[in-house]
Amino acid sequence: MNRFTPGNAVELLRSGAEYFPALVAAIGGATREVWLETYIFAADAAGDAVAAALTEAAARGVTVRVLVDGWGARHYLTEAMRRRLELGGVRLLIYRPEVAPWQFRSHRLRRLHRKVAHVDGSVAFVGGINVIDDMNTPGHKPPRVDFAVRVRGPVVASVVQTMARVWALCELVQLARSEVPLFPDTQLVHRAGTQTAKLAIRDNLRHRRDIERAYLAAVRTARREIVIACAYFFPGIRFRRALIGAAARGVQVTLLLQARVEYRLLHYASRALYGQLLAGGVAIEEYHRSFLHAKVAVIDERWATVGSSNIDPYSLLMSREANLFVRDQAFARQLRVELLQMIESGARRVGPQHWAARSLAAKAVSWAAYGIVRVAMGFLGYGGEEWWRGRRRRRRGAGTATRG
Repeated sequence: MNRFTPGNAVELLRSGAEYFPALVAAIGGATREVWLETYIFAADAAGDAVAAALTEAAARGVTVRVLVDGWGARHYLTEAMRRRLELGGVRLLIYRPEVAPWQFRSHRLRRLHRKVAHVDGSVAFVGGINVIDDMNTPGHKPPRVDFAVRVRGPVVASVVQTMARVWALCELVQLARSEVPLFPDTQLVHRAGTQTAKLAIRDNLRHRRDIERAYLAAVRTARREIVIACAYFFPGIRFRRALIGAAARGVQVTLLLQARVEYRLLHYASRALYGQLLAGGVAIEEYHRSFLHAKVAVIDERWATVGSSNIDPYSLLMSREANLFVRDQAFARQLRVELLQMIESGARRVGPQHWAARSLAAKAVSWAAYGIVRVAMGFLGYGGEEWWRGRRRRRRGAGTATRG
């Protein structure tokens, strides 16, 4: 975990149209075990296809384990789908099932946001795609745009290990006997290609900052270009300064962000940061063609990441996340082409002058939302100096944000 290993074969999968056929095919070839983690498991066309593959594998004698987040299960995993999986021989486990609205506590925000799977410990999937159809986008224009990767090679061992550990933890917390070891041995997975990759996870113990640190290391060493596509973007001080610092070095920094409103408070709060980023030379493209759900990046056509982690407090401070980081020119170029095509065909650039000329009411809404989010984070005990120290530093004469 957290080390780049050579000898992998990493294949980019574009949205559910490519991801689900690949996942179903892998499950169809399983001989020993199938593991699947997802935030959402919806009872729709995609969910039906995956459920059929899982139950068919279980009927063949394959051990099938599915871990779904309690919040995602509450909203999407119907009772009928749950019965179908369990009666079909699937071992179904709910991560943090306690989601009663009248019992709100800060630790309840620590959700399972990962989207990972592996089959027989030989092929794995990592990305941002839930088990939900691309056209199932309530309140948003379909299709959902997202990415995942199919992986073979030594890095699969990290996926196997982290999935086993989280499963065992869930069973222990829910007072169930677990046949899965809490500290599983690292499996030996043979080389399958020529690509160098590593899996980085975020949890609330040893790996709290691993994904953010991997991003920051790449941004701080970038020489030519940074392209980040992120559905929910509300970075802390370090991340903003790293992006602005890269732009100051002459690096072309482009953010592809969601134009459509999903979570109003975070949507407007994130726009309070636009002025600082634009003034620092960062280009912002807002994707309007359909529902952007991606969490990917490419740097200098040599480094790339695909995963579940957004660049916001929910992903970087609270949830369990998983990203695959790849050092491979061919893979990075392929992902870069996809992002540039999305920008060309479905995005609008936010101009600095246009942004600064917004009405006072629009500016007030953004900064009010920004203030509410920061206060809420502090009240819940999240963020620490990363999201709060800006105020103290401004008092010393070092501002952290440019209004407008």
